Amino acid sequence: TGTHQTLKSFIGSQPKKENHMLNHTVIFWLKKELSDQDKKIFHHELEKLGMIEAVHQLYIGSPAATTNRPVIDNSYDYCLTVILEGISAHDIYQQDPIHLKFIENCAHMWDKVKIYDAD
Repeated sequence: TGTHQTLKSFIGSQPKKENHMLNHTVIFWLKKELSDQDKKIFHHELEKLGMIEAVHQLYIGSPAATTNRPVIDNSYDYCLTVILEGISAHDIYQQDPIHLKFIENCAHMWDKVKIYDAD
């Protein structure tokens, strides 16, 4: 437990830097009537977001087969996590033509979107 406490203290004591990473997580609930082909197109369009220069890392997933518990929300269809180098990179990402094209091409495919930004 000494190691755990030391690590926790170390992590908790780190000052926030101006140029820290930002996690931009987007949860998508797709329309129920989408075909499997539509879902493949949506996934492919998500992958294109990784070509945006401001993106440090990009992860795409769907609900995992973890044990069902009251705190688990697996009602969504896709989860996109984009790692960016701070708020300025996030702002560049939001205005990038690839991102704007994604919204134009795919907005009709989802019923609901939630975004969680963390730094």
